[in-house]
Amino acid sequence: MSFDVQGRLHEIFDEVQVSDKFRKREFVLEIPDGSFTQHVKFQLTQDKCNVIDQFKIGDEVKVNFNLSGKPFTKNGTTMYFTNLQAWRIESAGAAPVNSGGNNSSRAQQPATNSPFLTEEIDNDLPF
Repeated sequence: MSFDVQGRLHEIFDEVQVSDKFRKREFVLEIPDGSFTQHVKFQLTQDKCNVIDQFKIGDEVKVNFNLSGKPFTKNGTTMYFTNLQAWRIESAGAAPVNSGGNNSSRAQQPATNSPFLTEEIDNDLPF
């Protein structure tokens, strides 16, 4: 499922090397919602981690992302996790910005080989 949303960059986190094969970078977008402001965390993975380097906190951006969910069972209890997997970030009202200046359609497409669909990642979460 692919979606997009516009908002102001609130926080940008450092890249984290989760395993030998997986790295991620998270950021928070401030999204006005009537009289409330939502603070929504997105995740960039693998070769998309540097897409956010061209922006700074306070910038208005449009984020294209995929919505994914995954069950996790530990000690007989099943929990469900939702992830907002960002795959493109552009200045609000501007042309798309891609890493390396590559504007090919391949660079703008979401990754179809999501690490959340494999068992390669250690699922021993701390909670």
